Amino acid sequence: MGQKTRPTGFRVGIVEDWRSRWYASKREFGTLLVEDVKIRNFVKTRYGFAGIAKVEIERTRDHVNVNLHSARPGVIIGRKGQEIDRLKAELEELTGRRMEIKIVEVNNASKSAILVAEDIAQQLQKRGSFRRALKRQLDQVMEAGAYGVKIELAGRLGGAEMSRKEKGIRGSIPLSTLQRHVDYGHTTAKTAQGIIGIKVWVDRGNYSDEESNNGADAQAGQASKKPKRSHKR
Repeated sequence: MGQKTRPTGFRVGIVEDWRSRWYASKREFGTLLVEDVKIRNFVKTRYGFAGIAKVEIERTRDHVNVNLHSARPGVIIGRKGQEIDRLKAELEELTGRRMEIKIVEVNNASKSAILVAEDIAQQLQKRGSFRRALKRQLDQVMEAGAYGVKIELAGRLGGAEMSRKEKGIRGSIPLSTLQRHVDYGHTTAKTAQGIIGIKVWVDRGNYSDEESNNGADAQAGQASKKPKRSHKR
């Protein structure tokens, strides 16, 4: 079962949090769900070059909080915050609700499955070799500290007449272990020969290990910000 299930959906509600966090009545649910899709599509279309890994949406009555996880936060914020103000105004016009946008930086883009998939898609659209792109990304993900990575390409690879699949694996991908953080992302590359599908799995280790590492990094950051005391004799 684990081989045929999306890893993030398999873990949602157990160790993964929902991407949209709000409650609504049966009458409003469909409208708000479509609104969430519109927000995500608008952000990905407008700022796809900023390396957006995830868009989280939280709602109150008429207030919407949007958390953008980006590998290049400076591009979205813009000079003196002008770009993020423009994005906020456009989303408010799109939805008719008050928006609050928060930018969360993605520290290591090579460990984000969707960003790896989008990078491969860009290389294929620029007529790059699919084998070279596949091998390069496998090496980069493992060098970034991942425990394992699997990349699967499907379509008219290399301009072949018949579509086929090409797969590359490094390390281990435990698809049925719920305590293991397996990040998953998929996208498509629109080439001259046709559309190529790209799927990426990245094993980032146990969730408990990630939380402890994040806590240690936060403590180290706070310690570095504390002023040093000068001892006078």
